Amino acid sequence: MENLEISRETSASPRLAFVSIPPVTHQIFPEELPTVADRIKSRRRRSIIREFSLNTSTHGLPGMARSESKHNFVFWFISFLVFTGIMIYFVTKAILDYFEYPTQSDVNVIREWPQYFPAVSICNAAIFRLDTYMPAFIKYIKSRNITIPSNMTTIPPNLYPFILTFAVDKLNSNETLIPYFFSLQSMLKRCTYNNLPCSTNDFITFSAATHGLCYTFNARMKIDDGKSVRYSNQDGRTGVLELELYVHSHLYPPSFFTGVGMVTLVHDNSHLPLIETAGIFLSPGRKHKLGYKKKTSYFLPSPYTTCTTKVPLPMRVMYDTYYNGADYGYSQTVCYQLCEQTYVYEQCGCVNPNQWNARSIVLPGTDQIILAPSCAPVFVNACYSRAADVLYNSPSLLEKYCSDCTSDCSLIDFDLQMSSLATPLEWQMDEIKTFVENSSIPKPLSWMTDWQTHIRSNYLILTVVRETTIVENSTQSAQMTLVDVLSNIGGQTGLWIGISFLSIMEFIELFYRLVRRQFQIISARL
Repeated sequence: MENLEISRETSASPRLAFVSIPPVTHQIFPEELPTVADRIKSRRRRSIIREFSLNTSTHGLPGMARSESKHNFVFWFISFLVFTGIMIYFVTKAILDYFEYPTQSDVNVIREWPQYFPAVSICNAAIFRLDTYMPAFIKYIKSRNITIPSNMTTIPPNLYPFILTFAVDKLNSNETLIPYFFSLQSMLKRCTYNNLPCSTNDFITFSAATHGLCYTFNARMKIDDGKSVRYSNQDGRTGVLELELYVHSHLYPPSFFTGVGMVTLVHDNSHLPLIETAGIFLSPGRKHKLGYKKKTSYFLPSPYTTCTTKVPLPMRVMYDTYYNGADYGYSQTVCYQLCEQTYVYEQCGCVNPNQWNARSIVLPGTDQIILAPSCAPVFVNACYSRAADVLYNSPSLLEKYCSDCTSDCSLIDFDLQMSSLATPLEWQMDEIKTFVENSSIPKPLSWMTDWQTHIRSNYLILTVVRETTIVENSTQSAQMTLVDVLSNIGGQTGLWIGISFLSIMEFIELFYRLVRRQFQIISARL
């Protein structure tokens, strides 16, 4: 029995040793050397994304990463998608709003000192003077085999239509009309600027179809010696131009003109004087005061507006031909006149005779300058009138011929306060009489007996005064800038899902870690 028990103990002993020293110890502490893949500390892509989602500042992602149930995950997932969609809508709208280039006008009042004195243009109300025009007109009428009285001194109504045809034929023959206009020397009795004398040399000439030869004081010139444009405070004064003028109304063609006096326009130094439409009438027997206040408007260039400052070739040719070296800028009104002339020329072979200072045209798609002939008046040839109507009623034709005629990028206007006094006074009469008698202009037949009446019917004074240095300035500005767009986008992303620039850096870091992880896997396989 004892032997048997001993054997049992002996037999049980190895079983006990087998259980107490299992082979698991060999699995936990391996004796083999680690492989290269085991030495690379790497993490699975899912764990990288989970870590990012738990720690990112972007709202919604931590909620999904912390979810302990499917319902909780679905709740955060749907919330994130909905608010991300709303955010994308508002961000897209903010970007589209920017590319509509909205603008706003900022109006302020500034004190401009020193300030340029404006340009002042003047014309006699009558286009022709009878003493030089009548002999040439009679000769022209006879050349057309029209019977007229041998002692004709006035133009009868049946010959009124030929007044314009006479001018058209002269221009088409490249003959000058200057001898038939009133010269500045014959009209300007006295000129002072800031109480210092000025003369006819301080004016440049230009022609207007309704007023003949006109004259501009203080225009900006291309050859600028620093003196072409005067300041208001020049010579320590306040900016006052005074012109004493005599209109010679007895030389107006009878029954053709319905008014007597001068026409004037106060305009910017670099703007073409559109005196036919914007001129102010001045009647004789008055001292007219025009007090001006400057007003400016500036507009944004492309892409906010279609405005331009570029002077197209036809306009440059017109300025060089008819405006004696003046440095005038772009004008939308003039641009439309020139494109109309171009279309009329293509349709009729001539141009509108009422715009004889716009005869130099450039055909679309070319740089060829053509001095076009003027058409006969409308009662003879209505082609130019019909062609102009067709042009302005056709958007496609306007796009083809007038595509350059966008708006001006700057507008400088002068608001005028007008008042007047009776003139001349008795003590001025003798001085005015001397001026008229020394003029080359023929005097009225009744001058010797009625000279005072003639003076009162023809003499006037124009005074242009700067009222204030304060300028009303309207400036167009962008309603939304890039900074505004970024702020708007940042506000929307922060409001809906909490994204900021730092959040974007977190996404960049996530992308980098995922790429690096993929690179490690590829390297390990190699």
